[in-house]
Amino acid sequence: MGQPVRDYLLTLCVTAAVTYLLTGPVRKFAIAVGAMPAIRARDVHREPTPRLGGIAMFGGLCAGLIVAAHLYNLDSVFQLSSEPRALLSGAALIWLIGVLDDKFEIDALIKLGGQMIAAAVMVIQGLTILWLPIPGIGTVALTQWQGTLLTVALVVITINAVNFVDGLDGLAAGMVCIASAAFFLYTYRLWYGHMIEAAAPATLFTAILMGMCLGFLPHNMHPARIFMGDSGSMLIGLVLAAGAISVTGQVDPDAMKLFAGSEREATHAMLPVFIPLLLPLTIIAIPAADLVLAIVRRTWKGQSPFAADRGHLHHRLLEIGHSHSRAVLIMYFWSALIAFGAVGYSVHSASLWIVLVVMGLSAVGLVLLLMPRFTPRAPRWAERFVPPRYRRWDQRGKRSSATYEAQQEPQEPQMGRDEGEPREPARVVVGVSGVNGATAIGPRSRSSESRKADSAR
Repeated sequence: MGQPVRDYLLTLCVTAAVTYLLTGPVRKFAIAVGAMPAIRARDVHREPTPRLGGIAMFGGLCAGLIVAAHLYNLDSVFQLSSEPRALLSGAALIWLIGVLDDKFEIDALIKLGGQMIAAAVMVIQGLTILWLPIPGIGTVALTQWQGTLLTVALVVITINAVNFVDGLDGLAAGMVCIASAAFFLYTYRLWYGHMIEAAAPATLFTAILMGMCLGFLPHNMHPARIFMGDSGSMLIGLVLAAGAISVTGQVDPDAMKLFAGSEREATHAMLPVFIPLLLPLTIIAIPAADLVLAIVRRTWKGQSPFAADRGHLHHRLLEIGHSHSRAVLIMYFWSALIAFGAVGYSVHSASLWIVLVVMGLSAVGLVLLLMPRFTPRAPRWAERFVPPRYRRWDQRGKRSSATYEAQQEPQEPQMGRDEGEPREPARVVVGVSGVNGATAIGPRSRSSESRKADSAR
């Protein structure tokens, strides 16, 4: 059997294409059925935006599994394992709950119960944690109840971590895509580097998950034309958890045969290898940290852990002065640093340069956090490939930023005030970098805005 890199690439492309093509019709359907909740206090967008993007993502998941089942190098995953069927069953259930929540806003406890039921459905069909490698002890076999409880807890934690981080345009899809890309590299190495068949389902799951996120991102980047909603965030969280469960609790450490000696010594020596596999906390460390901080913050205030607020990490980035796009890119940076740093350390744990690179990039990330007012500018030769806000010069050699020219002009004193009297500071909407130009039913008309402004005077 050859290395099915092309088969994985084909599966990823088909999943991304189906997700991308379905998102447009799904957006029109969401508008027609009224799946456009009103603006809430914690939201950073300023216009009602349709949800139900998870419908398109679920269609991409189904398309990816169907294509993979008919490929020569991937059909063995469906013949030798029941995990793809378990994933599809759990994903269908959690997706249905998410669709109902996007339309009718169901109670948080009902959603939590649905998440536990979806995890139990996967456990019944064989997608569960069988054993865990524990440093200093060795491989510990879990009883049926222990494996079930640990699997359900992992699924619920991952789903809610991804759901909590879904607060900015393109944030959740991009972070999960980065995490799944790092996870794919590791599981592919386990399968074809160490010939471990138990890692094959997780490799397929992560490839499909990347396709789902990549196909949805063009519609979800700022300004977003559609949100994935709970139907999408809970779905990709469950798929990510399924991949981690598949490879964490079913890959036997002795199958690698990397170290000689007792099983206890081998497990202790192989600890760096299992860093990306010990639950998905290393590859979704940012969402997991946000989840823990949100629970502590809300409990400290006497609120329910499920009560919504504006204290998430992405909200804090907006409050200190970062724009919407910049806050998303910073979250991407930290997710990639943690995910790929863990994978790189697991492959070459004895290499000091990996630690130095991670430390250096962490310093760069801290500098970016402390410079919210800095606007990157592309060089002249690359300006045609970047958005206008990153262009310094136009084709005639003049500054192309209208904002820059407006800032250089002196401001006139306000009408009705003396020159010596201090002016009232302008009101700034924190957390919003601009008006969302993609409304729920099309681009905004400037004439209608002017009429509204005149009528309000």
